[in-house]
Amino acid sequence: MKHAAPKNLSVEDAAQAFAALGSEQRLGVLQTLVRGGPQGLSIGELGERSGITGSTLTHHLRFLTHAGLVTQVKRGRSTICAAVAYDMAEALSSYLLRHCCADTDHSEHNHD
Repeated sequence: MKHAAPKNLSVEDAAQAFAALGSEQRLGVLQTLVRGGPQGLSIGELGERSGITGSTLTHHLRFLTHAGLVTQVKRGRSTICAAVAYDMAEALSSYLLRHCCADTDHSEHNHD
């Protein structure tokens, strides 16, 4: 289950993904999927493991999917499997760390 995430996220895409993670329950769902591995989990298994079921789980998955953090496979009217879009999660992490330490004064760290 691969979701094509851009190498360099736009500020809008990054903000949308971070907003999706702004809920404790959505963050918990994502962490449950990370623990489940790249093959993903059935919706029933995800509900059991996360403690979130029914329309509440569907609501949270919709947010995470729209933000590109979760992929879902549907067969007919049923969602069979959900998994973390690892490439998007990595892109979000890279976005956050892209300019790490860019504004530090390197002379402060030079002890020569």
